[in-house]
Amino acid sequence: MTTEVIVIGGGVVGLSAALAAQARGLHVRVIDREGPAAGASAGNAGAFAFTDIFPLASPKIIRKAPKWLLDPLGPLSVPPAYALKIAPWMLRFWRASWPAKVRASTFAQTAMMSYSKAALEPALERDELLGMLRRDGQLEVYEGEAAFRDALPGWQARAQQGIEFNHLTSPAEIAEIQPGLDRRFTHATFTPGWYSISDPKDYTLALAERFRAKGGEILIAEATALTDDGVETTAGRLKGRVVLAAGAFSHLLARTQGVKIPLETERGYNTTLPADAFDLRTQITFGGHGFVVTTMNSGIRVGGAVELGGLKLPPNFKRAEAMLTKAKMFLPDLKTSGGKQWMGFRPSLPDSLPAIGPLPGHPNTLCAFGHGHLGLTQSAGTGKIIADLLTGLNPGIDLAPFSPARF
Repeated sequence: MTTEVIVIGGGVVGLSAALAAQARGLHVRVIDREGPAAGASAGNAGAFAFTDIFPLASPKIIRKAPKWLLDPLGPLSVPPAYALKIAPWMLRFWRASWPAKVRASTFAQTAMMSYSKAALEPALERDELLGMLRRDGQLEVYEGEAAFRDALPGWQARAQQGIEFNHLTSPAEIAEIQPGLDRRFTHATFTPGWYSISDPKDYTLALAERFRAKGGEILIAEATALTDDGVETTAGRLKGRVVLAAGAFSHLLARTQGVKIPLETERGYNTTLPADAFDLRTQITFGGHGFVVTTMNSGIRVGGAVELGGLKLPPNFKRAEAMLTKAKMFLPDLKTSGGKQWMGFRPSLPDSLPAIGPLPGHPNTLCAFGHGHLGLTQSAGTGKIIADLLTGLNPGIDLAPFSPARF
């Protein structure tokens, strides 16, 4: 067993894997072209969404997709300039929405969520970062009884998995948890055990700091090609076991070994407002509109939505503005001035499951990418799996649904 490990990617997944491998006595180097916390790990909602067990591809989403896709600023959109290129991925996405495949994906995702939740606190304790974890709940709100009833089957499925929540059936009940919501939201579901992090960028930078403090090296360079015994970089060739955790860019490196993985980019948008923009007491999820409002050390963040637009098109910040406009409608006291906009790339596979395990035909490289909007949520679990695979241990979870060879 080689003790030299190269992790490609300085985001939350890559650094979690690096720290977990380092804790097993392996010599680990992290390589990233921009440095730690430069991508999606910096701008997400900071949530450990362990209740999010359902794939994005589902019959319900397929029914809603035509309406959403016609709205360029809606919860799900494809820029016209990218429509032809993404067509093969959309076909896979449609196939992943078939009921039998949804059941299989949900079963696998549920297992991964349970595994990742169990791995989180031990990892935070190991890295002395438990103080950054918050348990302030999450409130998902519904406009009317029909929308609430439409969501009930999903909550019933979560209940079967032991997830605790409380249904609220009046604006008055909702206001006891979160005052200031427009009264159009007549029903809600509160998840008291919801975890979040005080700031995802600060958290990822703290992981990097811990990694360095324990003897790890972070190399600012670009990985240009995988090899059978390491990786080619702009700083020279590195030899060792490789962990491919480059987020939305991972498939480009896999392709250098002749492996095609259908990874696409969910471009997410947000606006971070000053801390006094609203008296926010818990994360609010506006599921019917595809965005959340959450509190950070740096302020109030309004963000979400899915734009399947690849890596090269310029940002369309009208999407961030549209979410902010809706947030003002839903939270009338929200102060919307002084915000900072952001766009980032979420790495998305058609079945909403990450790719974890050996790169097909190239066992020297382990994949750890494709988590969609669940990278932070599943980072500790993914890190533990990778460390187990590197040291020849059984991770204790069925990895077949996550195999990079499944496509």
